Amino acid sequence: MNAFGVQPPETTQSGSTSAQRLREAAGAVDASNPDARTGPAARLSITDFLSDGSLVKLCDQLSKLTGVRVDLLDVRGRVVKVGNTERSWVVEDQVSEAPEGSASVPLVVSGTRVGSLRVGPGTNGAAREILERAVTLLAGTAGELCEHELDLRHRVKEASALFKLSTMLTRSMSVDRVLQVALELALDVLELDCGSVVLVPEETEEVSELSGPTEENLSLIASKGLSREWLDDPRPLSIDRLFDRMSIGGELVVSEDLSSDARVLEPQRLIIEGLGAAIHAGLAFQGRPIGVMRLYARVPRTFDESDKRVLRAIAAQAAVAVQQARLLKMQEEDQRLQRQLALAGDVQRRMLPRFIPALTKEWSHLDVAAKYEPSFELGGDFYDFINLSSHLGIVVGDVVGKGIAAALLMSAVRASLRAHAQGVYDLDEVISRVNIALCRDTLDNEFATLWYGVLDPVKLRLTYCSAGHEPPMVVRVPEHRAPGPADIDELSVGGMVVGIDRSQRYQRAVYDMHPGDVLVAYTDGVVDTVNFSREKFGKKRLRACLLEILKQEPKATASRITEHVHWSLRQFAGLAQRPDDETIVVLRPWSKQG
Repeated sequence: MNAFGVQPPETTQSGSTSAQRLREAAGAVDASNPDARTGPAARLSITDFLSDGSLVKLCDQLSKLTGVRVDLLDVRGRVVKVGNTERSWVVEDQVSEAPEGSASVPLVVSGTRVGSLRVGPGTNGAAREILERAVTLLAGTAGELCEHELDLRHRVKEASALFKLSTMLTRSMSVDRVLQVALELALDVLELDCGSVVLVPEETEEVSELSGPTEENLSLIASKGLSREWLDDPRPLSIDRLFDRMSIGGELVVSEDLSSDARVLEPQRLIIEGLGAAIHAGLAFQGRPIGVMRLYARVPRTFDESDKRVLRAIAAQAAVAVQQARLLKMQEEDQRLQRQLALAGDVQRRMLPRFIPALTKEWSHLDVAAKYEPSFELGGDFYDFINLSSHLGIVVGDVVGKGIAAALLMSAVRASLRAHAQGVYDLDEVISRVNIALCRDTLDNEFATLWYGVLDPVKLRLTYCSAGHEPPMVVRVPEHRAPGPADIDELSVGGMVVGIDRSQRYQRAVYDMHPGDVLVAYTDGVVDTVNFSREKFGKKRLRACLLEILKQEPKATASRITEHVHWSLRQFAGLAQRPDDETIVVLRPWSKQG
C-alpha cells in the first residue's frame, strides 16, 4: 500500500490480471465521488502542480523507451502533453477516450483524485507487468510530491493570514475592520464559501450569560457570502444556542453535514440559504468571551486537523487583535479626554489673577504673591483679588473633591462671590448670600470653604470673614528681634462651610495690620501634605517654616516667602503624590515710605 491508498500490482504471469488490478485501484478512488466533496484538494487538477513539465516529459520518455503510450491526464480526463518550448506543457481541448486494453492509475492528493497516468495497449507478459508497476510507483511518487506541495501552500496561506492579523496589533484599526479581515482570511485559507463574526456584549463575563431562544444580544460585525435574510434572522443555528456556547467555551464546533446534524434547530433554513457544512470557533481573551467566528461550506465536507489548527490560530489572533483595537480606542478616548482636561485646566488657571489690582498709587506699598498647585489637571482650590474701589479684596477657597466636578463648583463659587462683593458692603452678608446660592444649586455633599478679607491699604485695617476655612496666619515681625511663636495670630472668625445650611449666619472681624506684617492664607492641601511615612506637614511645621524664613530674611518679599513655603513642602513630601490641591497667598504691607 503506498501513501495514497493505491495497491501496486503484484508480479504475475498474466498482463491482463495486472491491468485489471490497476482499474480496480482507480475505481476505489473514483467511487468516493470526489466532485461531491470540498477541501484543500477538491477543486485541484494535476496541472495546478506542474511547473516546468518534468512529469509530462517523463511520461513522454517512458513512451519512447517502452513503445507503449504513457499519458498524463488531468482531472477531467484530458491529455497533458509536452509543449513547443523547452519548459512548457499544454492540455488538449478534448477529453481523451481510453483505448481498448489500456489501464489507468489515479493520481491522488489528500484522498482526492487530481488526475491519472494511463498506460496504453501493447506489450504483454513480464515487460507489461514491469511497466505498469513503474507507472504505479510513479503515480504514488507524484501524488506524494503534490501532497507536500499542497500542504506547503496551505501552511504559507496560514502563515500569511496570521502575519496579516498580527500586523493589525501594531496599527490603529477598528474592531469591524479587524474582524472583516480575519473572516476573509479564514475563508480563504480553509477554502470555505461564506461566514460571519458576531460579538457578545462587552460586559459578558461567563458563557452561561448567552441564554435565551434568540441571538438578539449578539452584534453582527463582519460577514461574507451570506444573505441579508440569514444575517437578520435572530433564530440561532443550533438548539438552545449550543454551537455558540460550545464555541465560546473553548471548543471547536464542527458539523460536516448540517442536513443530518441533530443539533441543528431548523434544517429547512439551511436548504434556503444553501449551507452544507459548518465550523465555528470562539473568540476569547484571557478567558473572557468576545464572540464567535462562523464559517460555512455550500456542500458537506470534512475538516482535518490542519483545518482545525489554522482556525484556532486565526480565532486566537483575531481575539487579540479585537482586544488591541478596543484598547487603542479606549486610549484614543483617554487622550481626547486628557486634551480636553488640559484645555479646561488652562482655562481654569487663566481665571486666577496674575496681578493684584493696581489702579492708584495707594496700592504700591502692598507686596502680594500667590502659588497654586493642583493635584490633578483640574482643581477645586482658588484664590482671587477683587478691586473694591480704594480697598483690596482677598479670597481663598477650597471646594470639596477634585477633578472636573470640583472645578465646575469652584467656578460657580468664585463667580457668585465676585457678583455679591461688588454690590454688598458687609463681608458677612456677602458670604451669607454665597451660601444661599450654593445651597440652592448644589447637592448635599457639595460644599466649599472660604476666607474673604478686605484690606484698607491706608489704615492697613483688615476686615474678614471665614466660612469653615483654614484660618490664615499673621506673623508680626519685630524690628529688634526675630519673630517667635507668640508673634503669630490666626484669623478664624466666621461660620461653617458654605453650601450646607442656607440659614447659617456668619460673623466678621477686624484685624489691624502693621507695616512689615506677613499675612499667609492657604488651603488645607498645604497642611495635609504627607510624606512617605504618612505624616502630615501640619500647622506646626507651617509656623516653623514662616518663622525660619523671617528669622533669616526679616525683609523677605511675599514672593520669597511663598517659594520658601512651597520648597519646604516639597522637601517634606519628596516624590509622594499630593493628596490635595495646594494654594498659598502671602500679603505683606509696607509703610508708604518703605
